Amino acid sequence: MNVLSRMIGFLTTTKPDEARAFFGDKLGFRFIDDDGFALVFDANGTMLRIAKAKAFTPAQGTVLGWQVADVHAAAAQLAARGVVFEQFGLPFLQQDDAGVWTAPNGDAVAWFKDPDGNTLSISSHAASARS
Repeated sequence: MNVLSRMIGFLTTTKPDEARAFFGDKLGFRFIDDDGFALVFDANGTMLRIAKAKAFTPAQGTVLGWQVADVHAAAAQLAARGVVFEQFGLPFLQQDDAGVWTAPNGDAVAWFKDPDGNTLSISSHAASARS
């Protein structure tokens, strides 16, 4: 038996009020608590703790992502709630107008940032991909 049972996601914020609105209203996660140290959300069965900090520099690259059945439908729904998807403008990363990049194997991903500049993503995976 693996002793590691449930993963918890962690992020950092210097803007707790904006983070609470973003993760609650825009992403639709249920707010559980503000324990003084972190905002706690139920991210569809996974605990997400967003630690409060006075200063913070976001990591380079994606720090959290969510698998969705249809990345275009999810992107449209999130955009309607005010989420802005990144357009990187890189020649090797051709994104469509919605910000979705489709890999040669059929996987599709779109990236967006939270109020602190953490890069987050949504992705759907080709049927041949690993489960």
